[in-house]
Amino acid sequence: MIKSLARPGVLGAVAALVLTACAQKAAPPAAAPAAPAAAAPQPAWKQGMPASMASSTLAPLAGKMTVTPADQIPINRIKLPPGFKVEIWATGLPGGRAMAMGDNGKIYVGTRGIGRVYEVSDTGSARSVRTVVDKLNQPAGVAYRNGSLYVMAIDKVLRFDGIATNPNAQPVDMTAAFKLPKEPHHNWKYIAFGPDGKLYVPFGAPCNICELPTPEYAQIRRYNPDGSGMEVVATGVRNTVGFDWHPQTRELWFSNHGRDWMGDDTPNDTMHRMRATGLNHGFPHCHEGKIPDPDVKKANACAGVEPPVALMGPHAASMGVTFYTGTMFPPEYRGVLFNARKGSWNRTKKIGYDVVMVKATADRKNAQVVPFMTGFMNEADQSFWGRPAYLLQMKDGSLLVSDEQLGAIYRVSYGS
Repeated sequence: MIKSLARPGVLGAVAALVLTACAQKAAPPAAAPAAPAAAAPQPAWKQGMPASMASSTLAPLAGKMTVTPADQIPINRIKLPPGFKVEIWATGLPGGRAMAMGDNGKIYVGTRGIGRVYEVSDTGSARSVRTVVDKLNQPAGVAYRNGSLYVMAIDKVLRFDGIATNPNAQPVDMTAAFKLPKEPHHNWKYIAFGPDGKLYVPFGAPCNICELPTPEYAQIRRYNPDGSGMEVVATGVRNTVGFDWHPQTRELWFSNHGRDWMGDDTPNDTMHRMRATGLNHGFPHCHEGKIPDPDVKKANACAGVEPPVALMGPHAASMGVTFYTGTMFPPEYRGVLFNARKGSWNRTKKIGYDVVMVKATADRKNAQVVPFMTGFMNEADQSFWGRPAYLLQMKDGSLLVSDEQLGAIYRVSYGS
């Protein structure tokens, strides 16, 4: 008889080892460590912010997108030169920005954040407001010509024929003809028909500061009313949302927003005169016509750059531009450029929140920036209640001023 050499305890241990080994072989491989979640992209307005300002609390200021009743608007705080007066002309236009004059005393008002275009009807003693179109992507651009309202959003161009007499006019979609760039940032628009009958349209930079991904951005174009005949008339324009034509020379003058995150005092927003088509106004390599950008560098960055007419204040949000051609205001105001400055956010001490005048000769020399309509901001505590955005001269020579913050329009007049 053959005797077992293993004792019972040893057999148990061996069996346990075998079972353990089998279990180890049968177990699935351990899962690889989960990859860290991708960091959320920073908001577009933070692009270009240096690491030294990572803890900054500066951020864009949200507008009020609900109706503000007239009795809640502190119109008595507005200050004007002697002889001028201001009144609330219309309310109930949340986010109202650019204005275009139509027929029958109607005013059309574009918006940005709320996605609407309004029609304001004037009966002489009161104004009523209705929404023409809603749920568009930042339809800030409105223009009126030959009985038709043109509306331009970031990704759509609509024309409403005969809208002044037909509130149910259906839009003609003209988007394909205009070949709109797709990037949304700074692609909200101010549009207007020039003395040449062309529709002028800006396309802002798709960033705060960057090399342009394609040359279709940071430029001003003009088109025939049907979208044909596109021509680029200015380049290097970061973000113009206001322009008008000089009453004598017929040259285009336009405001332009400077980049953010270069400090409280640099760069300024600027006012420009388009003395010729095709000129380069500097973006992204040069600001104010003389300051090379520290992030997007280029040798001789400011060589050949067209300088501005006037510096409009650092981060002041220089918006609507209107040359005064009426006779209601005193003679010294005729031919003066009015500019609405919506007000800064990228600055520790606020600037703007007013309407100023740019007094310059027709050849852009000797420019002076002079306050005209103030009182929307309290310097002492840096609070504000209104943000003037655009201007429109009425047939009687009075001046309408839109307040995007409160969704109101004010009328400035002179005399009794």
